Amino acid sequence: MALEGVHHITAITGDAPRNVDFYARLLGLRLVKKTVNFDAPDVYHLYFGDEAGTPGSILTFFEFPGAARGRPGAGMVHTIRWRVGSDEALGFWAGRLAEARVDVAREDGALRFEDFEGLRHELVAAPVDDAPLAARAADIAPEHALLGFHGVRAYAQAPPRSAPLLEALGFAREGDGDAEWRVGGTERQGVLTYEPPPAERGRTSAGTVHHIAWSAADDDELQAYRERAVAAGAQATEIIDRQYFHSVYFREPSGILFELASRDIGFDVDEPPESLGEALKLPPQYEQYRGELERRLTPLHNPRAPVAS
Repeated sequence: MALEGVHHITAITGDAPRNVDFYARLLGLRLVKKTVNFDAPDVYHLYFGDEAGTPGSILTFFEFPGAARGRPGAGMVHTIRWRVGSDEALGFWAGRLAEARVDVAREDGALRFEDFEGLRHELVAAPVDDAPLAARAADIAPEHALLGFHGVRAYAQAPPRSAPLLEALGFAREGDGDAEWRVGGTERQGVLTYEPPPAERGRTSAGTVHHIAWSAADDDELQAYRERAVAAGAQATEIIDRQYFHSVYFREPSGILFELASRDIGFDVDEPPESLGEALKLPPQYEQYRGELERRLTPLHNPRAPVAS
């Protein structure tokens, strides 16, 4: 039993139409699910990923229309790290992003940039054996596509405080100290890097990460890892049904909101794989309010039409 790296990462946007344009058109990800926030059904919850919506590729956004721009601080993930296949792919993205007037910085074998709300990303040509998780965008060659998550960078005041919980969850140190961690199983692995926080206090809002989810197989693994987390001092929720996966939530000692999410259900549970993300899908408890919700939600144009297999 092992956590198979990152399951998904959830961030916040104040502008769903621009968000879809940036991630589906510019980054070439597939919009694999258009639904609503379970706890606030009058706002979107959007999911982007590879062609099949595979755990390890899924970046999701809660939309809070008009939300002020946030800023990462202590106890928050500040950078999402993606894999690409080569240095040539980094060069492709440097050019594509620059043409779109997105500032880029290429250093230390990585390409760094921010989305229109300041959410930070880093592309790395990482030599790992994990299967590539790519979407198929018509204007992005397969050898240049994003290949799923490598991990995240986060701010922490005292990383050693998080070490016992991370060890209980199966994370292993990378190098000396408590700043670099890796977790993985037979299929995928993910990296968590702690860095010193800025002096300014963080604010969770548009352009910031809300939580990171690590990948568990099913309810049995969720329960086992929940028990490990509780034994290590975490205040974990019970297993919660999120329709496309089941989840357990808790904060690790540095303050980052962790989720453990199962990969045994999937995004094709309520629509066929070939039409993922095209229709608004609602949790069953909100289906009776569909008419009202469709009137209140901002219309979205997906600039990346589905690609036939």
